[in-house]
Amino acid sequence: MPPATARRLGTIRLGTLKVSRMILGSNPFFGFAHKTKRLAREMRDYYTPERICEVLDEAAALGVTAVAAPVYPHWIEWFGEYRRRGGKLRTWIAQPDPEPRQMRRAIAAAVEGGAKAVLIQGARADDQFEKRGFRTLRGWVELIQSLGLPAGIASHRHDTHCEYERRGFPTDFYFQCFYRPVDERYRKADRERNAAAVAAIDKPVIAYKILAAGRNEPASAFAYAFAHLRPKDGLCVGIYPPTNPNQLAENVALTVKHST
Repeated sequence: MPPATARRLGTIRLGTLKVSRMILGSNPFFGFAHKTKRLAREMRDYYTPERICEVLDEAAALGVTAVAAPVYPHWIEWFGEYRRRGGKLRTWIAQPDPEPRQMRRAIAAAVEGGAKAVLIQGARADDQFEKRGFRTLRGWVELIQSLGLPAGIASHRHDTHCEYERRGFPTDFYFQCFYRPVDERYRKADRERNAAAVAAIDKPVIAYKILAAGRNEPASAFAYAFAHLRPKDGLCVGIYPPTNPNQLAENVALTVKHST
């Protein structure tokens, strides 16, 4: 029987896909520290494929059922081998982030690599939004759905998802960053605007960067996030064990505490 936290973590639906309310983030796996170059190097050195697999299994044991990760060839290889060896966390939500001319190929690679849902990465989606590239972005969403998977879009802005809804984009879910980091500055005003945007969206929303890349104290950050999330919504959080070996378990416990 799973531990009490696993039984109480709860689930949400991203279209047809049911996932745990907390999703494991993958930025630290690839050295995306969003803090210092030194920390980025340390993350890349620390996260061998074996350690990534250990984190995936620990997450599964705690009731987390999905990981969000980019569509990189080495990730597809690692995750495929992990699943073949009987890894416990089985659901990959793909986050393609290539140049626009490569996006359709990356989406197809995600599906072929075993992803269970695909969302357009925030920086790429925001770039199209700012260029008024709505036809391009809609085409990517429609391609995902034509390949049989739930489709989502991520954003660092507060005004994008409502515009997609106004335009009738056939999305199943959204990922909403709680910040709009510029030069790695994380502003309270941005968090307030971005968190408030969640309330205007009827579809499921996954909040991410709630910890401001390690700048926010976890207990207050989780409490703030869940004050703005509804039962249909969830969050995505990565971990870096050298800063706290119990970080994953504590994040799950905070999710349970504030969502039940």
